[in-house]
Order: sequence, then structure tokens, then C-alpha cells
Amino acid sequence: MTVAQGRGYGEGLGQGANSVLGKARLILESFQHDDVELSLSELSRRTGISKPSVHRLAQELVDWGMLERSGFEYRLGMRAFELGSRVPRFRVLRDAARPFMERLHFATKEAVHLAVLDGLEALYLEKVAAAQSAKPSRIAGRMPLHATSSGKVLLAFSPPSVLEEVVGGRELRRLTPHTTVAPGLLVEQIRRIRANGWGVEHEEIAAGYCSVAVPLFTGNRLLLGALSIAAPTYRADVPKLATALTEVSRRVSSADLIN
Repeated sequence: MTVAQGRGYGEGLGQGANSVLGKARLILESFQHDDVELSLSELSRRTGISKPSVHRLAQELVDWGMLERSGFEYRLGMRAFELGSRVPRFRVLRDAARPFMERLHFATKEAVHLAVLDGLEALYLEKVAAAQSAKPSRIAGRMPLHATSSGKVLLAFSPPSVLEEVVGGRELRRLTPHTTVAPGLLVEQIRRIRANGWGVEHEEIAAGYCSVAVPLFTGNRLLLGALSIAAPTYRADVPKLATALTEVSRRVSSADLIN
């Protein structure tokens, strides 16, 4: 479990941190994927906002349904889930891709993921996998672009400025001993992905797992997202998975399911 670090008040929000909305955003974004409930003290520590202010704003968020109270702790509310599920661009893409993902999972018996570019991260919109799947991924989870097959594919078929920002910015984060952290190596991987039409990573985000990904386009070649299959390295047939994914990518593009 990743322990969230305390932050300086308003970090990343600029002048917006001084507004009520900015403070509310800090509170909501304090919740990490492994968090179920957070105390008032922990919310204050993570946001850098005083306890009295956190208490007042948290109560307003509870009244709105964005947060729920559980004794002396808080958790994200159903209203947050409801609003998130309404985002049109993501909902339409997820609904259109889901049947293809189910067929891929049925054919390969492996975990299938749908991801989109969000800032400099891959945001996972949907996952189809067996209940016992141990792959460390989840719907609404985020992964760095340089370490995942989906992220590398999104980098390869996005405007060149995205790759330039990734390799020219802060140091690339290492998730495992196999994570690509050398900018030159990442650029070469992206070049190969553009040439091949698909990308792969081996144990870059989790030991014992690899994944293969392809881009999804509209009929006029607008990048929609990336579709990937993850499998334990000992049984992953990369060429076979790439072929299956490429066929689905072709069908999505030719059908132009998302306008």
C-alpha cells in the first residue's frame, strides 16, 4: 500500500488553492486508491489545510454527497461515483469498447484493459478480467506513460509534444528493476511502436507480468485510447496477443463506433 505524503497547502493549484473550490478539490483528491476512510487529522495532513477548515468543508461535501461519514472518518460518497460515470467522452468509449474487450478476454483468458491519455498518465476506464486476476490494475487507476504498454502506445500516437514533455521533464519513475527510465531508450521504444502498430512491456510495472497494447482510433484516425492485454510472463504469447489486439483495433476504426 502506498502511503500518501503530506503536501504543502495548495500544491499544484496555484492561486486556486485560496478558493473554496480549490480547498474542496484538495480534500477530494486526498483519497488514494487503497484508501477506504480517512480521519479529519489525516485529511488535514495530506491537504495542508487547518483542521477547522477541513471539518467545515468536509461537512459541506457530506451534505452534497461527495463524501460520507463513517463514525469519525470520511470516505468518498456515491455522488462522486455518479458524476464520474456521466463523463460523456469516457462513457461512450467504454460502452463501445466493452463488447470487444469481453470477446478478447473470452478468447485469451487474460485481463483486458482500456486506457486513455489524461495529462501525462494513462487513466484506466475499463477492465475485463477473471476474479482471481492478480494484475495490479483497476478501473479509474492511473499509471505513468513510460512504464505501461498502454502508456507507451498513447505516447506513440499522441502529438510529439507529449513525448517531449515526458522525456524532458522530471526524472522517469522506476516501479520495478525493469522499468524504462532512460529517455533515449523510451524514445527508441516509441519509434518501434509507431512502426509496428503495437507496444509491449515486460515486468515494468509488476514482477511476473507483461502486457501488449494497441491504439484505438476513430475512422478519421483520431486517437481515442489504448487497448491492452496483460498476462503472466510465463504464458504470454506476445505475437498472438498483438495479432488479436490489432484485429480489434482495426474493427473499432472501420466501424467508427465513437464519433
